[in-house]
Amino acid sequence: MKVLIVGGGGREHALAWKLAQSPRLGRLYTAPGNPGTASLGVTVPLAADAGPALVDWSVTNAIDLVVIGPEAPLAAGLADALRGRGLRVFGPSRAAAEIEASKAFAKAFMRRHNLPTARHATFTDYYAAVGHLLAVDFERSGVVIKASGLAAGKGVVVPECADDADAALRDIMVTGAHGAAGQTVVIEERLSGEEVSLLAFSDGTTVKAMLPAQDHKRLGDNDQGPNTGGMGAIAPTPLCPPALTEQITVTILQPAIDGLRAEGRPFVGVLYAGLMLTPAGPQVLEFNCRFGDPETEALMPLLESDLLDILAACADGRLAEVDVRWRAGAAACVILAAAGYPAAPETGRAIRGLNQPLDQAVIYHAGTRQVGDEVVTAGGRVLAVTGWGANLKDALGQAYQVASGIHFDGVQYRHDIGQRALRGIS
Repeated sequence: MKVLIVGGGGREHALAWKLAQSPRLGRLYTAPGNPGTASLGVTVPLAADAGPALVDWSVTNAIDLVVIGPEAPLAAGLADALRGRGLRVFGPSRAAAEIEASKAFAKAFMRRHNLPTARHATFTDYYAAVGHLLAVDFERSGVVIKASGLAAGKGVVVPECADDADAALRDIMVTGAHGAAGQTVVIEERLSGEEVSLLAFSDGTTVKAMLPAQDHKRLGDNDQGPNTGGMGAIAPTPLCPPALTEQITVTILQPAIDGLRAEGRPFVGVLYAGLMLTPAGPQVLEFNCRFGDPETEALMPLLESDLLDILAACADGRLAEVDVRWRAGAAACVILAAAGYPAAPETGRAIRGLNQPLDQAVIYHAGTRQVGDEVVTAGGRVLAVTGWGANLKDALGQAYQVASGIHFDGVQYRHDIGQRALRGIS
């Protein structure tokens, strides 16, 4: 099979790395790819948002399966355009992708289908939103403020007091920090507990959950600093044992897929549930319409089944026929970020240590580019280093050993990925 992966980050490198292991793979293409994916297949010089050009290229090159990584092209309708030209696609339609593209839609959808989530209100007017905040008791609970649209994982603010909340609202709705994504804002109650990511393959009817993962959103150790796109992940997290994973699949993931299909939005791809494990049970923080990043970088080394078999089955509506198997053990991903990330990442810094010997680890490229004989930084999250082993402690040891051997000016990464899970905090 000839496969095209759309995207050029760490998630796409992880997918390419796993797809390259399939005996069914004929040729692998990535658009626009990165220096990591270039070692696994052919780089197509088209941006992920180059919709019409990507469709034409896929038709001309008789691609057998298109796998769409990022959320923006999904929200823009790339999957619809590809299917309209007769191509097989792994990725939801524009209508189904609204489950991520609009937090306001997602919250209303959850209410319609009785999915457990925080109490919330939606606003398009800044002064109405400020009025809502006046009723919040920050000493007792607090709120979370979310730009409704796509904001590259940076549109969520957890204010500690009323002044911080007002500043966040002004930044999003008045100053326009996230552009059109912040024209509508969701304000919801702040939940307490541990966060877990549960991703699932779906063909629009059948749901097959992956291992539960845990992302680490804050920039610094001990969950300090600003929210980021994710500074590391572990899988499976012991905070979500198999019985709880099954419960979430039955009570949240499957009803969400059923609800989307009932509303004329059949979902083909990966449905990602961001969850808070509260004393009252799992609550949905958000849904995403694609593979998580960096969760994917931790999950792929643990997938025993052929990823290409699974993705093709989803595209063909026959996921129920495929056995999705996972290896024993654990994996841990550590993100190496550029100086200045997430506000103003520095680029163009030469990277050293990419060719060190690897045993139970892999280095995924995220924000890199090739300049002559050198690989240099080209984004905020530069590399994702994943290690695996018989248990989480071993996996973290592998990841940090490799990460410590990689150098570029201003490199920053967390040193406490997975520690809360190791301590069994819940």
